[in-house]
Amino acid sequence: MEQTTLEVTGMSCDGCETNVTETLEALEGVSSATANHEADEVRVEHDEGADVGALQGAIEDAGYEVVA
Repeated sequence: MEQTTLEVTGMSCDGCETNVTETLEALEGVSSATANHEADEVRVEHDEGADVGALQGAIEDAGYEVVA
């Protein structure tokens, strides 16, 4: 397992955290995700070699912004 931490803006409440978490956990290779709107942070545990771009794309498709 590998862990990736992403800075994500646009989350403003617990519902946003749930939305991002469920979006990421639906992706193949992701075992868990934890979002924190107060820290603008998402931590994702995933298979080694997973496409981080796909994680970022899923977050952005859900309506949030990943800070580079």
